[in-house]
This record gives sequence, C-alpha cells and structure tokens, in this order.
Amino acid sequence: MIETVDNPSNAVEWALAEIDILAKASEELDRVVGKDRLVQEFDLPKLNYVMTCLKESFRIHPLAPFHVPHVSSKDTVVCGYFIPKGSQVLLSRPGLGRNPRVWDEPLRFRPERHVHDEDSVVVLTDPELHMLSFSTGRRGCPGVVLGSTLSTMLLARLIQCFAWRPPLSTNTIDLAESENDLALAKLLIAHAVPRLNLQIYL
Repeated sequence: MIETVDNPSNAVEWALAEIDILAKASEELDRVVGKDRLVQEFDLPKLNYVMTCLKESFRIHPLAPFHVPHVSSKDTVVCGYFIPKGSQVLLSRPGLGRNPRVWDEPLRFRPERHVHDEDSVVVLTDPELHMLSFSTGRRGCPGVVLGSTLSTMLLARLIQCFAWRPPLSTNTIDLAESENDLALAKLLIAHAVPRLNLQIYL
C-alpha cells in the first residue's frame, strides 16, 4: 500500500525537478489534449514523451534500492547466471537502471532513450530487466496497471495545469540525491503558475 503512493510521487517529484523536460512535455499535452479540458485516462497512450519522462525517472531514481526478495523454487539460469533452488534473489534497482553496460550515459536524465521509433508505444515496465519500475514475473506487482496509470496521470496533470520554474530566489533546482536514501536531498520547491483557463480548475 505504501508503494502505491510513494513510488509514483517519488518518480513524479524527480521528473518535475528535471525542469528542462517540461517545455517539451507541455507542448505534447497541448497538442494531444489541448487547453480546454483536463487530460483523461484515454489520452495517456498518446502521451509518449510524458511516459518517457516518467520511465526515465523510474530508471535513474527508483524509490527503493532493492526489489522485494524472492526465493528460487528450482534451479534456473537467468541471463547466464545459475541460480540454485532455495536461493534468495535480490535485484538492485539502481544497479540495473544505472548500469553503464546497458545504458549510455546512465546518470544523465535523457527521456528520449526510451523511444525506439515514432510508432513505438512507451510502457513503464521493462521485461528485459534493464530497469525495475515495478516488480516483474509471476509474482510481480498486481497493481502495475493502476500504478502506471496513477503515475502518468499525476505527472501529466501537473505539467498540463501548471508552468513550473525554480523558486523566485534562485534559478536552479538542487538535484542532489540524499545520502540516506534515493530521494532528493532537499524537498523540491518550485513555483507553479496556472496554464489553463481558471474555470477548468473548478
């Protein structure tokens, strides 16, 4: 239950902190949804750039360092690694998402890396385990669809409804990671300006 709230909010906070992406995401929302109504669930499959921003946030800034532990029910080989029956398996989320053998410039926030061609539809999961936004496999997160929808809707509405900028006292947002966990070291404080007609917010 905790991850239902914390995982989406952590990913969205990091995505908003990467303020350089917001202009392109706003443009996509204006083109797909417009400014006369709020983004709805049926719009989400057409918001590829918003999805890539969220996926990149999940990749580079996961909520927790490790996946929920699993126990191997039989001897198996995964990606060339032999896992004996009874082994406890822990997957490192930062280890996967920031792996320089898989990701070019792994510490750079670059949403475009998740779009392979113009017709591809971006999803937040990765069946090849190059990253973990949600758990995977037969015992994977039962709420993956709900979590994906909730996360995307939250980010899309925040970007559609408001123009974001650093607080008036500064021109930058501190992207330092906390020493104790994978969250922002300092809470994200940003100045929001409404982008839509006022009656839409009612």
